[in-house]
Amino acid sequence: MAKYITHLDVSYEGAHEQKLQSQGFKKVNVDLTKWAGGKSTYLWSKKESSSPAITRIQFTFNKRMEEGMSKAGFMPLPLTEDLTMWLFAGSTGAYHTPIVDFDVTIKVEGEGQMFRQGWERLACNLNREAGGPWIHFWIKREKPTYICDVSATDSYASNYDYFKAGYIRMDEDLNRFAGGSDVFIWFRQTIDPLHALTDLAVSTNDHEHQVLQQQCYKPMSVDLNQGTRGNQVYLWYKKEEGSKPIQAITLLVNPDAAADYEKAGVNVIKRNLNTGTKGFTEYLCVNQ
Repeated sequence: MAKYITHLDVSYEGAHEQKLQSQGFKKVNVDLTKWAGGKSTYLWSKKESSSPAITRIQFTFNKRMEEGMSKAGFMPLPLTEDLTMWLFAGSTGAYHTPIVDFDVTIKVEGEGQMFRQGWERLACNLNREAGGPWIHFWIKREKPTYICDVSATDSYASNYDYFKAGYIRMDEDLNRFAGGSDVFIWFRQTIDPLHALTDLAVSTNDHEHQVLQQQCYKPMSVDLNQGTRGNQVYLWYKKEEGSKPIQAITLLVNPDAAADYEKAGVNVIKRNLNTGTKGFTEYLCVNQ
């Protein structure tokens, strides 16, 4: 019996549901666009032994985010007029671990526990501009994975290079409503804990910058507040032999979610990635 998810599809207003059922797809009973108006939209999944496993899932909410994705091998699956899911399948190299399950949540309560239990939470709120609840897509992989590389970009010019190299983009603009450049965090995964990063940190002022430097953290070169009038904000990382490896990271754009994650034992780095701007309060979460 196939154990990897090999196909995802969408039904709108009940259309094609019988066809998808007859083809062996299973429905996730959450209307992804209920609060946005328009057609009801449901996700369906299928596991097929003769097809390659899906290993990466991305979301785009503007056309610029799509640059380089088709060329890098991603296939689009439109959800709404503005929101598209992108699927990558077929690669089983060092940075590609098959997806075996997924879920969709519509409330914050319980998210922290899911994250702690090894589920990956994709950063993009599927209800992003519609109001209503925060809807997030979650995935479970065949094996435990660890974060081995992190990076950041303040333009879309290098999209293809990052996707081709096996990176996963956290699909939320760190400068949301702050003006400035569109800034994204990227990461790669490994199944070898010995290759993993062991700590992440954020600096939002000169003092924090100096302290992290003295503690032998290494900074990203991109200011996460690039182009705004806010503080210079940097992501830092460390890899120390014998320290616990980082399993997953996610971005909280809903600050009310922080308490649920902390209650579950997740490290919420309480340094706002939009410090000094009028943008959304955004925290980075680390599970290890």
